Amino acid sequence: MASTGTRQVTVDGHRLSLTNLDKVLYPESGTTKREVIEYYTHIAPAMIPHILDRAATRKRWPNGVESDPFFEKNLAASAPAWLERRALEHSDRSVHYPILNSVAALAWAGQQAALEIHVPQWRFDGSRRGPATRIVFDLDPGPGVGLPECAEVARAVRDLVAELGWTAFPVTSGSKGIHLYVPLDRKLEGSGASTVAKQVATGLEKLMPDLVTATMAKAVRAGKVFVDWSQNNPSKTTIAPYSLRGRPQPLVAAPRSWDELDDPELRQLSFTEVLERWETDGDLLADLDPPWENDATLADYRRKRDPSRTPEPMPDKVKPGAGNSFVIQEHHARRLHYDLRLEREGVLVSWAVPKNVPTSTGENRLAVHTEDHPLEYLTFSGTIPKGEYGGGTMTIWDTGTYDVEKWRDDEVIVQLHGEQVEGRFALIRTKGDQWLMHLMKDQSTGESTSAELPRDLSPMLATPGTLDGLDPDEWAFEGKWDGIRVIAEIGGGELRLRSRAGNDKTRDYLGLGWLADALADHDVVLDGEVVAFDRHGITSFGLLQQGNDPHFLAFDVLYLDGVSLLRKKYTDRRRVLEALAAKVDDLVVPPQLHGTAEEALEESGRRGWEGVVAKRRESVYLPGKRGSSWIKVKNWRTQEAVIGGWRRGQGGRSRGIGSILLGIPQDGGLRYVGRVGTGFTQRDLEELASTLGPLETETSPFVDDLPTADRKGAVWVEPTLVGEVRFMEWTGAGRLRHPSWRGLREDKRPADVVDES
Repeated sequence: MASTGTRQVTVDGHRLSLTNLDKVLYPESGTTKREVIEYYTHIAPAMIPHILDRAATRKRWPNGVESDPFFEKNLAASAPAWLERRALEHSDRSVHYPILNSVAALAWAGQQAALEIHVPQWRFDGSRRGPATRIVFDLDPGPGVGLPECAEVARAVRDLVAELGWTAFPVTSGSKGIHLYVPLDRKLEGSGASTVAKQVATGLEKLMPDLVTATMAKAVRAGKVFVDWSQNNPSKTTIAPYSLRGRPQPLVAAPRSWDELDDPELRQLSFTEVLERWETDGDLLADLDPPWENDATLADYRRKRDPSRTPEPMPDKVKPGAGNSFVIQEHHARRLHYDLRLEREGVLVSWAVPKNVPTSTGENRLAVHTEDHPLEYLTFSGTIPKGEYGGGTMTIWDTGTYDVEKWRDDEVIVQLHGEQVEGRFALIRTKGDQWLMHLMKDQSTGESTSAELPRDLSPMLATPGTLDGLDPDEWAFEGKWDGIRVIAEIGGGELRLRSRAGNDKTRDYLGLGWLADALADHDVVLDGEVVAFDRHGITSFGLLQQGNDPHFLAFDVLYLDGVSLLRKKYTDRRRVLEALAAKVDDLVVPPQLHGTAEEALEESGRRGWEGVVAKRRESVYLPGKRGSSWIKVKNWRTQEAVIGGWRRGQGGRSRGIGSILLGIPQDGGLRYVGRVGTGFTQRDLEELASTLGPLETETSPFVDDLPTADRKGAVWVEPTLVGEVRFMEWTGAGRLRHPSWRGLREDKRPADVVDES
């Protein structure tokens, strides 16, 4: 595109003229106006909550950052009529401010080369200025100090406002210092916020006189950090979170974690880094301001598309619809596939189906769950430019209405009524965004009464989560046990135990041979846990590893005497299991926990259990799959990790292993999550040294660089062994805080290890 050309685009249903898109605004980096507009439209879902309904002052560089900028408050007469605005009376005039509440408004700001967007700490209340919703502290380093000193002061401010019951959120300003935002839980009218901020700043100056000044005069700032409290005055503004800066490089006012502020090499971040962080970690300021409700459900859709490049619809609001329309689009992208979209709660829930919907009941077809699409996509057809997300030609293959039979997070059953498709379809989640689509028979056929005893079933897996809001009428609560998960197959008087990894564990637990005799009259497949008990009757993984007597706890039945129970709902399987236990001596089925979810978790803690597993009462059993119909919550945190190396110890451990270096599989290697040096017995250390010795290698298996202290003197090993640690929490850098060794997990493979945070 020529730099002088004009391009007409539609964003949020609004027409925009974009000009000079190839004009370089940041000569050092070569960043163009096009990239500025792309940044603001992509970061909009994260940025808008923090500028919503706030008067926007723009600092513009139409000729790039090497030229002189100018501030602009009042909207020019040429501003588009659709742009939201509010009038504010100043002492000498009435100023009409733009309100940047939409993606289109941010795209307009980018077109204006408004690299910096400044907003006050208050929002409009209708047409009037409302009270402050937050306080900001601008930590400005004087000569001789920098970001590390600003970080030290930031922690002190954080601790002071914590005494008032408030939380502070750090933002590296994109210039020299750090901004600290504090959401208010009370109304502070007029200059109230400024008064409170000044009291905090002057109090800090007294506590840290050698490092902090609260005085405006620049003459006293050498070697100190100026805690600027004045930006809380109703007439003042601050650079908005996620705004670009008019610096030589395209830096951003970037939200940070407190753990990052501990890094002595803390630096400002560029717009590309901020976009990547937001896509990975979300908005670190999510608790500062209310979410942008108009667009939250379409955030993924927006971040993947550039409205200046694609004809796809980009509405700014989720619009209610009839609720039961569907469309199947034929999509000639890099590979031909079909997109199934079902209207639900104002958006189109979407799956990419490579081979189109199944045409017979004897087949399952892959369906990949994709981001929700706007309702306008029901009628969209056109060509998405090559190089853009989903580039290729899209046409409507079929459309119609549908009826819902079931809609769960991991299972959807619908009846489609289209011109080409008519039938009852099930979509079943298997792993992550991978689903299977199946054409079902019109009538329920029930379970076969002559099914053979299934072999080599993998256990269904629970998803780490929270019990918040789970209705006990819809969910059942069981204990979570500190042992080894197994599937027990009993047929023809013989017992076979298989671990989650598919390994035969029968000989490892010969003490459970009695199960074959007790269940000799039945062919049965049970899901359960092999455990060992301590003297208080609490399960202990460590004791099981040390060879204490194994016990079997049964918590599900998958097959009984010719009948497969996999497609039966949980409550039916539970009744069958309890009836079986009532007839079989010594078959232990742990009792359910009754009451609310919170009461169940409290009861598990009192009993010393590892945690709680919540199971949806209507859920079917999905072998080997992890779905949201089973949720696990632990009373303490544990994490499985792959061993990637070790470091020599000190003192009494100077001749052997001092700590183990751990990682989680990522990008064909390991992502480093920290080292563990406590929790080992002498026997553990000796066995680990013997096991790791033959695995030594010269190459690090970690995809990222380890901290110098952890890398120094490290011995790398082939990443084939899995261990488990107990720890306090995850740090902001993705490290385990205060981990303690629990033991090797011989029942797990490296591929089984996932980040359970």
